[in-house]
Amino acid sequence: MTKWLLTWTATFLVLAAAEQPEAPKPVAAPMRPLPWGQLNFMQTTDTHGWLAGHLQEAQYSADWGDYISFAERMREKADGLGVDVLLIDTGDRIEGNGLYDSTTPKGKYLYDIIKEQDIDVLCTGNHELYQLDAADREYEQSVPNFKGNYLASNLDYIKPKTGEQVPMAPRFRKFTTKNQGIRVLAFGFLFDFTGNANNTVVQPVENTIKEKWFQDAIREDVDLFVVIGHVMLDGPEYKAIFKAIRSQKWDTPIQFFGGHSHIRNYVKYDSKSYGVQAGRYMETIGWMSIDGIKGKGKKDYPKELASMSFKRRYIDNNLFGYYYHTGLNETTFTTGHGKNVSKQIHEARKAEDLDELYGCAPKDLWLNRAPYPSNDSLVTWLETEVIPVITVNEDRKDVPRLALTNTGAMRFDVFKGPFTRDTTYILSPFVSKFLYIKDVPYKSAKQVLKIINSGGDFFTFSDHEATRLAPPEQMYIKSAIIAPSVPNHDYIPGAQSPLLSSAPDLIPGYTTKDAAGDDGDDTLHAPITFYPVPNVIQSAIAMPAEGDPETVDLVFIDFIKPWVLVALRFTGQIYSEADVEVYIEETLTDKMVGWIRENWKQDC
Repeated sequence: MTKWLLTWTATFLVLAAAEQPEAPKPVAAPMRPLPWGQLNFMQTTDTHGWLAGHLQEAQYSADWGDYISFAERMREKADGLGVDVLLIDTGDRIEGNGLYDSTTPKGKYLYDIIKEQDIDVLCTGNHELYQLDAADREYEQSVPNFKGNYLASNLDYIKPKTGEQVPMAPRFRKFTTKNQGIRVLAFGFLFDFTGNANNTVVQPVENTIKEKWFQDAIREDVDLFVVIGHVMLDGPEYKAIFKAIRSQKWDTPIQFFGGHSHIRNYVKYDSKSYGVQAGRYMETIGWMSIDGIKGKGKKDYPKELASMSFKRRYIDNNLFGYYYHTGLNETTFTTGHGKNVSKQIHEARKAEDLDELYGCAPKDLWLNRAPYPSNDSLVTWLETEVIPVITVNEDRKDVPRLALTNTGAMRFDVFKGPFTRDTTYILSPFVSKFLYIKDVPYKSAKQVLKIINSGGDFFTFSDHEATRLAPPEQMYIKSAIIAPSVPNHDYIPGAQSPLLSSAPDLIPGYTTKDAAGDDGDDTLHAPITFYPVPNVIQSAIAMPAEGDPETVDLVFIDFIKPWVLVALRFTGQIYSEADVEVYIEETLTDKMVGWIRENWKQDC
């Protein structure tokens, strides 16, 4: 590790808190500078409503207003250099935080806050499409908020009054950058998603790229193709798009931006085509710089442009890093616009009483940072302490039952200390209802867990659909563990080591290894180990003290109903939708809040 790559920024050791008053102060750490090029990108993805930043994690404590200030200062810097900065967002902006999920209607404040950022190209994620009303809001609010910058290359919307099927947004966008005069043609895709509400239509990418509009677009004379999408970088969708563009433009640079799997990642397609993905939950701002594009620059650019280069960086979302990368400080960094948006976020949180205390967590509980099963595992806590208590139908409370829930129903860790209204939605934002099939033969019911967790050819769901039972970041990590040839990246057990062994007191965080090496993170961290969890967990409740019951009630979260029915069929038990009934009216989230109020009463 060469010394000039790292800077311990002593001048910033005295720091202000992020704009949200509840947020912790960012911590000083050794930093890597950003590589600048002719064309530079900043990316967010899978933010899931975390616009207030992380209020219990200092390294991710900047809010959306701070990000607006950062973008405006970086664009000022770009203007001075005669280069360009474009902003990208690749979807899943909703579900996962009280700022979205606590309000009626959902997103009451969120859409107005997001639109304050000047995003150049954005697209839809699968979470925008699960519910009818969410898809409606995307079409009626998000798309107009970003005018022609919102793209939907393979997504249609069905108008509720007329039944007319129309593109959710423009299929592509062609534009020229401000300073370098680079001609860009951008697309915005969603992976081949099948779980969408029936007011939207997701067309498979393989079919989309055969359409005349797409074939005409990839024949346009441009300097760069930008393909953004709520798509995993190494997924079949991007491979097909890359192949289609290369069939017509063998030498034009292509920049891909990915999402969905919640990881920091970087992929090379060929010497002039790369992809970057910026993680999740406003933890990361992705940075991508490109040199060597044959644009028509309006200002002199001093670098040699004979050959192309693509460079990436993953920026921890906190003010310490923002000050460092802009060369500014607490006094000079924040813009008036950014400060106003931070105030807007604070007022929204206050209006929804998101700091209301439900209880006090006695310890940290980790979704993936502790082994399962173990005392520090969030999944073990859910399986052994919560589900057995909350899964009770008073009319059948003495009937033996097996209760199943997918681990992906839990979205984040629990930190020791205050458990608030906001924490509830961060932990479990979904409207997950308990269903059941009564009197299932126990010899069949007990096999369901193993069948769903092991998968197999009897499941007809696509890879994307099968993997969404577990936490999203596990989709890629599982394949990397199974296939060691896949480049290592965030959290794979045994794949990490501190990048600067002599650095004092590194805080735990991302130590990313991707296709370009291990120098992508802007901040040096102590490594964190990632432990995989099963797709589904099971709690056995009211079982006889001795022997096995003849039959049980098979209780499960509504999200996993298709897998349960298929698994039962595999055991020889044929059940249909008509056999599935509501077990209890309250959602998993509602019942969990009741458990926390009762069991975590102690004063924080």
